[in-house]
Amino acid sequence: MTTAHLTKTVLALPPTERLALAREIMASLPIDSAQQRAVDEGVRRMEAMIQGQVTGLTESQFRQALG
Repeated sequence: MTTAHLTKTVLALPPTERLALAREIMASLPIDSAQQRAVDEGVRRMEAMIQGQVTGLTESQFRQALG
C-alpha cells in the first residue's frame, strides 16, 4: 500500500476515527514530554471543534483578531 493510497483511505474515515488514528500515530513518535503536552492539547481542541463544543474562527475573524 502506498502512502497516497493510505492517505486517501484514512481521509475517508469519519472525523472521530481519524482523530483516534492521529492519537495512535502521535503516541508512536519519539517526542519529549513538552511536545507530548502540546500534541495532547491540539488533539483536545480538535475534538472539541468536531464535537461542536466550540466554534472556530473564519479567516476574516482570525485576521481581525491579529489586529
